[in-house]
This record gives sequence, C-alpha cells and structure tokens, in this order.
Amino acid sequence: MNVFDRAALLEGLQRLGLTHMQQVVEHRAEEAAAASSGYLEFLYQLVEEELAVRFERYVETRTRLANFPFRKTLDQFDFAAQPGVDKRAIMDLASMAFIERATNVILLGPPGVGKTHLAVGLGTEAIRRGYSVYFIRLEDMMQKLIQAYKEGCFVQKLRVYLKPKLLICDEIGYTTLDRLGSHLFFELVSKRYEKGAMILTSNKSYGAWGEIFDDHVIAAAILDRLLHHSLTINIRGESYRLREKLKAGVLGGIVPPASVDTKA
Repeated sequence: MNVFDRAALLEGLQRLGLTHMQQVVEHRAEEAAAASSGYLEFLYQLVEEELAVRFERYVETRTRLANFPFRKTLDQFDFAAQPGVDKRAIMDLASMAFIERATNVILLGPPGVGKTHLAVGLGTEAIRRGYSVYFIRLEDMMQKLIQAYKEGCFVQKLRVYLKPKLLICDEIGYTTLDRLGSHLFFELVSKRYEKGAMILTSNKSYGAWGEIFDDHVIAAAILDRLLHHSLTINIRGESYRLREKLKAGVLGGIVPPASVDTKA
C-alpha cells in the first residue's frame, strides 16, 4: 500500500465514523496477511471488532445516563452468601421479558440484603439488551416532582420518569411522603401502568405502605396498579454490611436486625 492510498483509506474511515477501524486497520491487515486470510474474512473481522467497540460505547453511555449509585452486575451478586434470594427468579428476570410485558418487580427485605445490588444488576443487564433505564431513590424523585409541581412544570418533569423502558425506584419506606407527594407518586404509577416496567425496592411490607404514603386509600390505589402485573421477591437474611462488621469485631455484641415481614 503506497502512502497516498494509506492516507486516503484512513481519511475515509474517519469520515465514515469508523474510528476504531481506523486505529487498527493496518495492524489487522498485517495479521491477516500473516495468516493468509481472505479479503472477506479480513473485512468481516474488522466490522465485527468495530461493532463490538461501538456496543461497549453505547453501554457505557447508557450506564452513565442511568444514574446508578454504583456499578454492579448480577454475576457479582453472591447468591451463596445470601440464600434468602431466589436465584432462579432473578435469573428468569434477567431475560428481560418483564420489560416487554410492562411488568413490575418489587424487591422486599430488610436493609443490607442486596435489594439495590439486584436492582442495579437487572438494570445493567437491561441496558446491554437495548432498553433505556433510569435509577432514582424515591425521596430524591419526589423532591424533584414536588418542586416541579410548585413551579408549574410537573407534567414536563414527569416525562423524565415516564420515558425509560425501565424505571428503578429505590428505598421505598425509608421516608414518609406527605399527601401531595403521595398523590404525585400515584400519578407516576398510573401513567406507567401497563406501559412501562418498574423495579421497586422496599424495606416495608405492603401492609405498612399506608404509613409510607400517609394515606391508606392512596396507598391501596398505588398498590392496586403496581401489583396488577408484578412479581414480588421476598428476601430474608442478614445485612451484608453488618455481617462484615461483625466478622471484623467492629460492632461488638450488636445483633443485625431481623428480616422484615414481607407478607402483604
């Protein structure tokens, strides 16, 4: 290949946006020549490598936009250390069929048993399968929605949480919503009903949700829509974090909290 042809090739790849191919084409050509690969095989390998790099860029961008509190996969979850988690049910969810069916997944259990890790892991897998995902704590989301409501732009703000194919709402039960917040959350649930899947995590049984939303009637209406198409996974076990502290002797004789009663 002469200098002119080389420069033209590299410029053409750049203009086409094939940036990774531009970086590796000469090295891959040398490898193909050494292996006596045919032209089509050489081109196929280049295209496959470019597609793989683009996919990883896509995943990285979508993962960053998903607002996860940390990066964890389902493969990193220690099912052996947390036997209270139904591994088969989680692996079934990893197929992402629940997103296609706009089914909700509710993870119930005491603090520290891995609910958020599982939610993030499922969200990460959803991104790799091409779905848009957004993660937010209930308290943070309601602060934003209440502020938008007071500023007269609630409908516009609500669209942020309606757009993703999968919305992950974390830590339901750690704070109590007032009447306005409860009604705005009901609006979100109603708008996503049978249109978009949600994963919700909570340390409270369904029977206690009337206290969370400060109104048993609105809590019942929320649960009616959430549970119509849903799967509830009850997690019983000890807190990962407290278990590690106990092993290290940091907490002395403190006993980890008992598993929450997750029955409705």
